[in-house]
Amino acid sequence: MTAAAVPIAVELLTIGDELLLGFTIDTNGPFLARALGEIGVRIARRTSVGDRAPEIAAAVRDALDRTGAVITTGGLGPTSDDLTKPTIAALFGREMLLDQAILEQMQERWRTRFQRPLPESNRQQAMLPAGARVLVNRHGSAPGVWLEDDRGRWVAMLPGVPGEMRGMTGDELVPLLRARGAGGGIVIRSTTVRTTGISESLLADLLAEMARGFPGLSLAYLPGYAGTDLRLTSESAAGPAADASLAAAAARLRERVGSYVYGEDDDDLAAVVLQLCRERGLRLAVAESCTGGLLGERLTSVPGSSDVFRGGVIAYHDDVKRVHLDVPEAMLRAHGAVSEPVARQMASAARTRFDATIGIAITGVAGPGGGSEEKPVGTTWIAIDLGGDNRAHRARFVGGRDEVRRRASQAALEMVRRAVSSEPQHAMP
Repeated sequence: MTAAAVPIAVELLTIGDELLLGFTIDTNGPFLARALGEIGVRIARRTSVGDRAPEIAAAVRDALDRTGAVITTGGLGPTSDDLTKPTIAALFGREMLLDQAILEQMQERWRTRFQRPLPESNRQQAMLPAGARVLVNRHGSAPGVWLEDDRGRWVAMLPGVPGEMRGMTGDELVPLLRARGAGGGIVIRSTTVRTTGISESLLADLLAEMARGFPGLSLAYLPGYAGTDLRLTSESAAGPAADASLAAAAARLRERVGSYVYGEDDDDLAAVVLQLCRERGLRLAVAESCTGGLLGERLTSVPGSSDVFRGGVIAYHDDVKRVHLDVPEAMLRAHGAVSEPVARQMASAARTRFDATIGIAITGVAGPGGGSEEKPVGTTWIAIDLGGDNRAHRARFVGGRDEVRRRASQAALEMVRRAVSSEPQHAMP
């Protein structure tokens, strides 16, 4: 591989006190990593700093020393804490100058869009470092800035507002980097094989030496409440070759992991289940206790779900289980709400009451309280009734209340997927 074909590395600096205080979650970094990876540009490091000039200057200076290429987001607005441009200009030894053309564009924008004169504070957005290149912002008021020194080191300054940053990345930054030969045709591209019902450690044992057998690709294990994703990444090939390698490796993973795989990339298990049911002419209904409607919410979040999903009952209190799901009082007294008989009855009643083919029921102890020695926090019974074929599984999910509920909804969907696909049911965690 020639030197020109090696992906270039840039550093990303996100600026704003709100990021450090935890009031705003950074979504700019992941977006830029994906967008730039498509043209072979790798994010070597991500750093966040507050709205203070010394911290911005130090972070940019260090990044330039390491890679010579920096992208910043944030600090281009009209207020006193927007210090990105003057701070970086000073670092490059450039003065700030008023760009009359940008000022006039901003004045026209305010006249036509807001029917009022441009506020005085917005004038500073038309101040640019001497010698800078303007990155046009068609999505907001703050222009971006490209500043480069005589050593070829550069900083691209983008707004922090996600909608503006994303639009400018596609409009301005990516074409500019492409024109400079970024990546030399190499792309950074990934594909993900999604699994559920098997732990990260068991997956590692199952894959064994295969995990080291993908030339030119890296493999990462990404566990979460939905399962463990297997992410394959190519960083040293052109687009067609990368796609071919990723597809071949993903196929090998699917073959080895088998029925634990439910999809790829952004596939959601709820959407997978709905499509399987749609193809087979099946209809779903739910009866939820500890998940409080989360399963129904996941199903109805998928566009077009109304042709499969009938409805459901949130049977949180035992009275609702008795009245609306025909759970006998004697059953509740004898076994408790979190039990196999109750789960089975809930699933059966959901199926019949909603004229569905499949009834799904979840009842459990989500925590943090309510557990016992016999039924500790996380204990969950999940049942499905497929045309009268009623089956139930007991699980104990780990994590906080929200995680238990999410894991339970995922496990319920996985039970349905396996039942509809006629795949063997595996023991849940």
